[in-house]
Amino acid sequence: MNLSRLSRSINNFNILFQQIRYFVREPFPNKLTHYLRRAQLIDSIRLHLRSNSLNSLPTLLNTRLVDPFVVTHAIRSAPNADSALFLVESLKNIPHFVHDQSTLHALATVLAKSGRGSELRSLIREINVGRYDSTRVSFMNLMQWYAVSGDVDAALDTWYEYRSSVERVCTESYNIVMSLYVQKGESLKAVEVFYRMIDEGAIPNSRTYTVIIEHLISSGKLDPAMDVFCVLPFMRIKRTLKQYSVLIHAFVGVKRFDEVKTLLDEMRDDGKFPGRAMLSALQQMREAGFAQETQEFLQEMFPDERIKSIGLCTESDDDDNDDYEDSINEEVQTDEVRLKPWLDPKALANALNKWTPEVVSTLEGANFVWTTRLACKILRSFRSPETAWNFFCWVAYQPGFTHDVYTVERMMTLLARQGKVELVDELISKVRSEGMRLPFSTLRLIIHFYGLSKNADAALKVFHDDRQLCGSITKFNLMLLYSSLLRTLTKCNRNSDAINVLEDMILDGICPDIQTFTGLMHHFALQGDIKTVQKLFTMVRQSDVEPDAYMFKVLIQAYCKRERAALAWRIFEDMKNANLMPDAATKDLLVNSLWKEGKRKEAAIVEESCEDNNNSLPLVLRGHMWTVSSADLTRVYNIYSNNFTTTS
Repeated sequence: MNLSRLSRSINNFNILFQQIRYFVREPFPNKLTHYLRRAQLIDSIRLHLRSNSLNSLPTLLNTRLVDPFVVTHAIRSAPNADSALFLVESLKNIPHFVHDQSTLHALATVLAKSGRGSELRSLIREINVGRYDSTRVSFMNLMQWYAVSGDVDAALDTWYEYRSSVERVCTESYNIVMSLYVQKGESLKAVEVFYRMIDEGAIPNSRTYTVIIEHLISSGKLDPAMDVFCVLPFMRIKRTLKQYSVLIHAFVGVKRFDEVKTLLDEMRDDGKFPGRAMLSALQQMREAGFAQETQEFLQEMFPDERIKSIGLCTESDDDDNDDYEDSINEEVQTDEVRLKPWLDPKALANALNKWTPEVVSTLEGANFVWTTRLACKILRSFRSPETAWNFFCWVAYQPGFTHDVYTVERMMTLLARQGKVELVDELISKVRSEGMRLPFSTLRLIIHFYGLSKNADAALKVFHDDRQLCGSITKFNLMLLYSSLLRTLTKCNRNSDAINVLEDMILDGICPDIQTFTGLMHHFALQGDIKTVQKLFTMVRQSDVEPDAYMFKVLIQAYCKRERAALAWRIFEDMKNANLMPDAATKDLLVNSLWKEGKRKEAAIVEESCEDNNNSLPLVLRGHMWTVSSADLTRVYNIYSNNFTTTS
């Protein structure tokens, strides 16, 4: 071992020893108390960073409470890059503190948002040379930081390096590059990246479509943006609050209030909270005479007057003289700074994981202002359904709090995912007795989650007995609900029930879409039930649904995995007769399967057919089982690309 490595090892040992010395005695009776003390310290640091008493910050930091969690959130809460850098510099004098990935990534994000490119690059170099042993920087970290800082060239260079180092890059990297080209005003390149994403087999997500919708709106193409938004339910893509917000702002801006009313209704069906960003748009709509349509949402958006600000950190009445208490209660010399108290719902939920009388007593003594928005955020963060249920029942009795449909549906979906059928039924009874209207998206989620928890009977009950709680359901939404139920039944291997539900669906005049048929055929093919697969394929041909290349691909793959290459060969012939060809991976799988089963003539025909069509052989057949059809992806691509020509 050379001297430098020996010196580094000794230094690391000394740091570890200091950490053990500071943290070996746990000064808190439970995690909640620890969380509350951390929150107090974070608030004190926030106030110091905004005051004229920065010189006293090192004294405030000299406490065993200062750990990566506290520092990460303090950096994120810094008012600017200079104050964040001053905080980091002050930490150098705290012997027990060691930076980790979360603190350094928080600092990098602040520097990026502030456009401090030189400091950001310096920090990245220090991390890469190993100054912070436990910290790593990924290609995605670099892309996100460079994109936020406005260094487009560096972000694009990183993307190309990323692409050259791995077989397939993640969807978010395409999203970032699309956004960068939009910012540069290079619309055609943004469209090309979207096409490349699809063609390379990446799965577009909600943020992909947010980028597209924002791009269209910023280019003055509002109706095409709405067209893309309307396709998303067909692809089972979750429509986000950001998408609703940008569309509502755009339609309010051109005084097309009927479209805004439609969006608000759909937002309610999707179970979405109104975002703060919508406040000005909805106020404009109310002023235009739509008070009734906006009243419910505006009530949710106005700040709760019970939530007070923090200002001076005054002397505490607590007689505990531990050093961590003394540092928290140090006074900040300013009369101007007013901030809302810091709160992290995820960390708070983690602190409540052990629901004991002691923890409940501490929680009640913390005097949180309980709003439905806060309760939803905490419920979403619980890992244990038992703890979530205990919290749900407890918060119902807190002053000024009343459960609404948002908290109830959040609790219901969490319980359904964990298979807590009796508790879900109890909440459904509450919804029914109190006359609440359940969001349609919640009903679909419950049925979907019952598939994950293997509760087919519960899913059937919800579908047949409880769907009226959503009010009237459109024919299209009923098709989506049937599709979700069929997917759940296949996950539970309830094959006969799935066929019965499919027949009921058709008798109700609801035709399954191509994704539903594809999912069902894939399931039964993997089960070896070839007769049912053929029956389903006949139903497809008898309906208005046109088999696409992705459906053929799924069938070929399923048959090959079951070592039924002869059947896969028949599907290939059907595919060829429809003027469609498999992609390279599917072709190779089919050829190999035919060879293994001794069908060399058929394998040669497949090879020859694909060679004849080599120039048009697709890289990847677009589509995703149970969710996205190639037709829907093509439709979105056409909307997007047709609105940006070489003359735009």
